[in-house]
Amino acid sequence: MTFSIVALTPRGAALARRLARELPGAKVHLPQGLGIEGEDIVVLIDPLREALPHLFAHSRALVCIMATGIVVRLLAPHLKGKGSDPAVVVMDEAGEFAISLLSGHLGGANDLAREISRISGAQAVITTATDVNGLPAWDEAARHEGLAVEPLEHLRTLNALLLRGEAIALIDPQGCVVSHFSEVPGVEFYSDFDAALRTGASGFVLVTHHLVPDLDGRTNLLLLRPRDLVLGIGCNRGTQTDEIEEAVRQTLEEASLSFKSVACVATIAEKADEEGITEFARRWNLPIDFHDAPALNAVAAPSAPSPHALAA
Repeated sequence: MTFSIVALTPRGAALARRLARELPGAKVHLPQGLGIEGEDIVVLIDPLREALPHLFAHSRALVCIMATGIVVRLLAPHLKGKGSDPAVVVMDEAGEFAISLLSGHLGGANDLAREISRISGAQAVITTATDVNGLPAWDEAARHEGLAVEPLEHLRTLNALLLRGEAIALIDPQGCVVSHFSEVPGVEFYSDFDAALRTGASGFVLVTHHLVPDLDGRTNLLLLRPRDLVLGIGCNRGTQTDEIEEAVRQTLEEASLSFKSVACVATIAEKADEEGITEFARRWNLPIDFHDAPALNAVAAPSAPSPHALAA
């Protein structure tokens, strides 16, 4: 996924180049004729009504140097949700304002607007209620600490409780997000979920990689998932991706562990060309760590190794 900056006019193109020089990984997209010879830019697909949705679907962040109305009209039919939409920031070509338009917290558009304002001298325009009130949002804290959020629809409830200053029990035994809320009125810290439930708090935020039963019935409970699980996968040659995924999900469920907490896949180096494993990792955007046989054999396993596996 890429970081795209789009401009439509000569003045906007100059601003796009300035931003790209200071934003690592950013790629400038301009209409035919606005590029400079030898410059590393991408010519926009024509027309814009096709180009902008394409970039929206293939970018992790999108900066649009153009009128806000254009961006809203072209992207509105393609919005999916805060869990998947990229950050979108809109700027005027004079560089006076950087508007966080979409995915302000989870996508990072608020932080991007602030960074753009630092680079260009623009005024960052942030409209999310928690930011306006000087409060950390649960989804923004999760993004900063690399945590997954579950379920997304509970974010509204928990952020609303923050804004009202109501009692929220934060159960964070590893201290993943405690620092973000240490001075927030109404947030109390607990190391035990059952003890927190007995407090009668209005809302609960639990940081855990374990499954929580009856989650759907607790609309005031938000789970933050640390990505701290590694899947060690071996298989017979030619095992299909769907079969691997089914085995993974069944194993995690039996261990009461969340798929959202999976950080990476690990396997033996000889499986580097195993399509089922590599496709499973691609499907879920997971890195793969490959380990050679001598290194694996040197590890003291918690259970007796399979003679068949050792022979192979």
